[in-house]
Amino acid sequence: MKKVSILIALFIGIISLSAQVKFGAKAGVNYNNFGDVKDVATNIVKTEADGKSGYHVGIWVKADLPAVGIYVRPEFVYTQLKASYGNESLEINKIDVPVLIGAKLIGPVHAFAGPAFQFVLDSDYSLENVKGIKTDDFSVGIQLGIGVELGKLGIDVRWERGLSKSETTYSKRIAGEGSALDSFEIDTRPNQIIFGLSYEF
Repeated sequence: MKKVSILIALFIGIISLSAQVKFGAKAGVNYNNFGDVKDVATNIVKTEADGKSGYHVGIWVKADLPAVGIYVRPEFVYTQLKASYGNESLEINKIDVPVLIGAKLIGPVHAFAGPAFQFVLDSDYSLENVKGIKTDDFSVGIQLGIGVELGKLGIDVRWERGLSKSETTYSKRIAGEGSALDSFEIDTRPNQIIFGLSYEF
């Protein structure tokens, strides 16, 4: 939570750079693909990942910097991501804080890029008898995208890839072996296409 407070302070600092500030809300769908399930001891792939759709909803602040012809747009977004592994599935809920720098291209079209900070709130693996789930709670990624502004409405599509290591580790009881546990891990760095719709207040 301390990191979130620091990033909120960053938002305030960015806003103070320009008098041309806009606020808004956004929502959309995400198509994500996590890494495969690997055995902790052998690093051998047990089950391949199959990406599934999730969603996001949040708020944004946009500060235009006309002197340099760019804008800065930090966002504060709640995101749910899912992936399936055979008959099982993994769901992760997190807070995303992308800080995007963009510029107009032609007419209402603009492009943007910037770092994205992820704070994992919780994770849930559907397999029964899973014990000791552990997920890295902070990671850094990058977002690249293009969008169109139509008055107060905005539509964009972006690609996000996690840069720092982020893993979810879990264990399940081995049938017929008492309390023995079999441990697995999943690379949970996001690798996703994001479709978003935004509205300026």
